[in-house]
Amino acid sequence: MPDNSTEVTAAGIARLAGVGRAAVSNWRRRHADFPKPVGGTEASPSFALPEVEEWLRDQGKLAEVPLRERVWQQVAGHPDGAVTALVHAGCALLVVRDRPTAWLEITAVSDARMAGVLPAALDHVLTARFGAGRAVPTPTEAALLPSVPLLRAVAELAAEAGARKAFDFLFGRQLDANPRQYTLTPPGLAELMADLAEPARESARQNGGRGSRTVLDPAAGTGALLCAVGRPTAVYAQEADPDLAALTALRLALHSEGGGADGPALAVRTGDTLRADAFPGLTVDAVLCHPPFNERNWGHDDLAYDPRWEYGFPARTESELAWVQHALAHLREGGTAVVLMPPAAASRRSGRRIRADLLRRGALRAVVALPAGAAPPYGIPLHIWVLRKPGTEQHPAPELLVVDAAEPEAAGAPSGRDRLDWAAVRAAVLDAWAPFDVPGRREPVEERPGTSRAVPVIELLDDDVDLAPARHLPPPASGATAAELVRVRERLEETLKLTARRTPSPAAPGDQARRPFTTVGELARAGALRLRTGTGSGSGTAPVLTEHDVLSGTGPSGSPSAPSAAGSSASAPEGEPVLLEPGDVIVPVTGGASVVRVVDDATAGAALGRNLQLLRPDPAALDAWFLAGFLRGTANNRQASSYASTATRLDARRLQVPRMPLAEQRTYGEQFSALAAFEDALRTAGRLGGQLVQGMYDGLTDGSVAPG
Repeated sequence: MPDNSTEVTAAGIARLAGVGRAAVSNWRRRHADFPKPVGGTEASPSFALPEVEEWLRDQGKLAEVPLRERVWQQVAGHPDGAVTALVHAGCALLVVRDRPTAWLEITAVSDARMAGVLPAALDHVLTARFGAGRAVPTPTEAALLPSVPLLRAVAELAAEAGARKAFDFLFGRQLDANPRQYTLTPPGLAELMADLAEPARESARQNGGRGSRTVLDPAAGTGALLCAVGRPTAVYAQEADPDLAALTALRLALHSEGGGADGPALAVRTGDTLRADAFPGLTVDAVLCHPPFNERNWGHDDLAYDPRWEYGFPARTESELAWVQHALAHLREGGTAVVLMPPAAASRRSGRRIRADLLRRGALRAVVALPAGAAPPYGIPLHIWVLRKPGTEQHPAPELLVVDAAEPEAAGAPSGRDRLDWAAVRAAVLDAWAPFDVPGRREPVEERPGTSRAVPVIELLDDDVDLAPARHLPPPASGATAAELVRVRERLEETLKLTARRTPSPAAPGDQARRPFTTVGELARAGALRLRTGTGSGSGTAPVLTEHDVLSGTGPSGSPSAPSAAGSSASAPEGEPVLLEPGDVIVPVTGGASVVRVVDDATAGAALGRNLQLLRPDPAALDAWFLAGFLRGTANNRQASSYASTATRLDARRLQVPRMPLAEQRTYGEQFSALAAFEDALRTAGRLGGQLVQGMYDGLTDGSVAPG
């Protein structure tokens, strides 16, 4: 085996073979010729990828693995670590994109020779893209030699998907594999924040299209916010982690339109932003920032006399207000800053004087409350602050826009990043912001009860200076008019009657004779059904059937995921979406509940979401309702599930189905279909009952319904 051979863990072997990790452990115990570990630890050994692939191929266990998965295995098993592999891959992709002819000449030689000539080519593109003082140093020949096989494969992936998407996929996998190491800004949030900075960019609109002329992110992280800005002329970023700064610099370079001198000016620096600003004296059109929250060691003792504290010296517990003032210090007059903030920053007493001064001088223009699940920490409804650099001849703004973008219909439902309707959130926020942010506006902004209001600054300058939007919004209309509640009650009565009609007949004893069973995996190998896994990507305007939709029995509610590494699961390119057909059987990957759904005509055409498995039975061999019914058995789910400390995962291939003729299957299928209809009626009755009860409470308390 070559010294620089890629290594792979047991999890990687399982992915290659399309099996669970337990199967890999069994192979190691049962097969004496299974490859021996070449690295790692006793608890988590690693194996040589070529030896593993050869063994799997000899055993007939090597699944058809997409090119991007094979490339990721090379990245994850790189002898110098995944980060080094990603940096080398990103540098090579810049050459592939900006100097394709030179790349072909470089790859036409041996691996050793290629490692020798690559540094000069990489230095050329890195210098052209980043200039001096860049965050991405040129790799040496010795460092590149173990990466040459990977770089050849990365170029092949770029030919298939494009250089930007190839890097986004690999970078996204790294983020997914290390969720606690990085603070992520989901794509929907990044796009919203970029949009909020746009209305003030008059020069950008004159320049054509969306985008700031110059933009800075002082806490760049993975670069999601800067990637959301369209067509900037200059991009500046600072990140404290050198490894992340290098990856983000490469990502921004590959996302920029054009290469080398044709793209926007791009400067990415490494360092502690508050203690060592890498861009002193720089002023830009827009600042976008997702700063670290609740930092005590942000430099309070060292920065007492820093000129950035124009609105007051932040308390030790107010690191976020330090970031706000840092953003304002880098804006030109009239420039816009959009900063993600924890909700406590709007009301903590230790920050009230700075908040008051931001209001008095017209620097703070809007506070937007987001739904819980918008960004980590996902259980907290974060805020967005929109700020404007006051001009010397500009009168202070007399109002602050407050917006509550939480989704009322989601109240009481499980929260989470995958449940947010970003299109609805974005529309609610921008529909309130656009009429408010009009230069020279004289007309009052329309008030939207429960959603948005332009609050006179004088109302906010009390002892607390509490800027939480919910505290300053009039309550929304309850909607509990007597006529509406009568209609809800009538629908409930009809649904209860339907439920009674669909109630199953009394159960009769059955024949408990032992029946022969087979597994879903065996049925798939025999061609009786096809197995697919959801990607979450959509097709055009097609909605996505989400895991929540399956668990709650509702229609497809998801939006197609953006192919970006900015979010919680950023693994572009996604691959072709899996579109649903009538008769498909959908099983959630996450266990813990026996839930299976059969796709009907109304759901057909939607895309299959993440964490869902699709079973497409051959109608000549399997009845869909028969299959779905037996898959819902509690014992069946228990034996097909694997358990971790905090989650349960279901492997659909291990689910069991009895062997029986198609005619007998259909008899069972009719019964299972009737049970599903009864379950739907019960669910609808429960929803209408809850709506009626809450409507009565609201109507009685606000006076729209009379007692009696």
